[in-house]
Amino acid sequence: MAISSSGQDPEQGRAAHGWTVVAVAGAAIVTAGAFTTFGGLLLVPLHEERGWSRASIGVAFAISTVLYGVTAPFAAALTDRFGVRRVLVGALLLAGGGAAGTGVAGSPAQVAVAWGLGVGLGTGAASTALAAGVAERSGAGRRGLVAGLLTAAGVVGQFVFLPVLSQVVEAYGWQAAAWGLAGAAGLVAVGALVVLRGARARGHAGAGAGTPGAGYTPPFVTRALRVLTIATRRPAFWLLAGVFAVCGASTNGLLWNHFTPAAHDHGMPATSASTLLALVGVFNVAGTIAAGRLTDRVDPRRVLAACFGLRALALVSLPLLWSPSVGVPLVAFAVLFGLLDVATVPPTLALCRVHFGQDAVVVFGWVNAAHQLGAGTMAHLGGLTRDAFGSYDPVWAGAGALCAGAAVLAGVVRGGRTDRPERPSLYAPTPRDTV
Repeated sequence: MAISSSGQDPEQGRAAHGWTVVAVAGAAIVTAGAFTTFGGLLLVPLHEERGWSRASIGVAFAISTVLYGVTAPFAAALTDRFGVRRVLVGALLLAGGGAAGTGVAGSPAQVAVAWGLGVGLGTGAASTALAAGVAERSGAGRRGLVAGLLTAAGVVGQFVFLPVLSQVVEAYGWQAAAWGLAGAAGLVAVGALVVLRGARARGHAGAGAGTPGAGYTPPFVTRALRVLTIATRRPAFWLLAGVFAVCGASTNGLLWNHFTPAAHDHGMPATSASTLLALVGVFNVAGTIAAGRLTDRVDPRRVLAACFGLRALALVSLPLLWSPSVGVPLVAFAVLFGLLDVATVPPTLALCRVHFGQDAVVVFGWVNAAHQLGAGTMAHLGGLTRDAFGSYDPVWAGAGALCAGAAVLAGVVRGGRTDRPERPSLYAPTPRDTV
C-alpha cells in the first residue's frame, strides 16, 4: 500500500479530511440553527421600540419560514453544481447579512427583505440540504451517522444559542444580539473558506455530482424542478413525502407550538413547560445520532417505522400525564419524544438514496418541504381544535393516529436495502440544456 510523503495512509488522509468537512458543516448548521430561534426574540422589541404592529413584523417571519422549507431542494442541486464550500459560505453570508440588515431596518418592509429573504434563504441552504449533501459525500458505512450528527447540530444551535441570545437581548439590546449573530456567521464563513480549500480534490466540492454525463453540469434550478417532476411519478416519493409531512405535523407543528399552551391549560407555568421542551431538545441529539448509527446497520424502514410507532404511543398517552407541576411521567415523555423527534431524518435520507440514487439529496429537499407543509398545517389546526373543543386532547389523539399511519407507510415503502448498486440520476438533459 502506497504511503504519502508525510507517512500517512492516503485513505486515512481522505477520511480525516472528510471528517473535517463534517466538522465545518456542523459549525455552519449550528449557527443556522441559532437564526431559526432568534426570530422569536425580535417580535416584542421591534413592536415596543419601533411601534410596528405584530402582524407587520410577522410577515418577515412568515417569509423566512416558507423560504426555509422550499430552499432545500434548490440548495441541494446548487451544491452538486458548485460544491459544499461555496454554498456553505454563501448561505452563511446571506443569513448574516439578513441579521445585520434587520439591525438597521427602518420599516417592516425592510425587515421582511432582510430577515425574510436573507435569513430564510441562508438558513434554508445551511440546514437540511447541507446536512444531507455532506452525509451523501461521506461514503458508504457512515452516511447515517453523519446525517444524524449534522441533524443534531441544528438542534444544538436552536437550544444552546437561544439562552445566550436571550441574555444578550436583555443586557445589551436586540440589535447587539443581531449583530453578534451576524458576526458569528461571518467567522464561520471565513473558517470554511480557509479549511475547505482542498475540498474539491477530495471529492467534496460536488461539481457535477448527480448528473448524467461526465463533465456535464445542468442548471441547478432546472435540475431541482425536473427531479421533482420525475420523482412525483414514483409511489416511493409520495410515501416518503407523506411520512415526513406527518413528522413535521407531530413535531414542529404540534409540540413546538402547542405544548406550552396545553401545559398552561393544566395549570403548569410557562417556565416549567419550557424546561420540558428544552429536555426534548437535549435528547434530540442522542436520538438522532443513535438513529443514524442504526440506519447504517439495519433496514432504514424498520428504524423509521419504530420511530413513528413509539411517537404515536407517546402522543396518545400525553393527555393522561398532564399535571400542574413537572413530575416523572412528563419527564419520561420529554425524554422519549426527544429521542424520537428528529431521529426520522437519517432513515428517510437513506430511503431517498435507495429509490432515487444520485438525486437523493434533491429529492430529500422536496420531501423536507412536505415536512414544513405538515408543520404549518398542524400549527394552524391545533389552534382551531383548541378553540372548537376547549381542549388539546383531540389534537394529541389525532397526531398519534397520524404517526401510527406513518409507521405503516414506512413499512410499505419497497426496497430498504442500502447496499445495492446506486440508481442513476433521474435527470436526463435535453438538447437545450446542453447548449
